[in-house]
Formats: sequence, C-alpha cells, structure tokens
Amino acid sequence: MNIKIVAAIVLGTAALSSCEYQKYNKAVQKDVREGSEWVYGVHPDSAAKQLSYKYTENPDLENKANELRTKLYGDTKVYLK
Repeated sequence: MNIKIVAAIVLGTAALSSCEYQKYNKAVQKDVREGSEWVYGVHPDSAAKQLSYKYTENPDLENKANELRTKLYGDTKVYLK
C-alpha cells in the first residue's frame, strides 16, 4: 500500500515537472522606452543616465517614513533588545 502511494506521488511529480508549467502565463508588451538612453543607458551593459541624478535630501521625508514604519511595524526598539 505504501509503495503504491509513494509511486503515485513520484509519478505525479514527474508528470507535473515535465509539462510546460505556465507556458502561456506572460504578457508580451511593447516597450515604449526602447532605445531610451535615459532609461537603459548608451549600451546594454552601461548604467542609465537617470542613475547619475542626485536628489537633495529632505529630512521631513525621512521623518515621515519613520512614522509610517512605526505605524506599520510597531516600535523597532522593542524587537532590537
């Protein structure tokens, strides 16, 4: 009895792994930014131009982010003790 169950599980696993799982589960879309140096850079191996842009630091945003973290996850000082 146990051999039949194990054989059925092995056979079922082999059957599921041999099929093309999620073969059609993809969305083929046109890339509207194709060839854009701003997004993809000059060469496929190069960095994008948008990565070189440096934003000025805003301490108010950091405080707001910390408030949201505290609201979502509670006080982190409790977990770090």
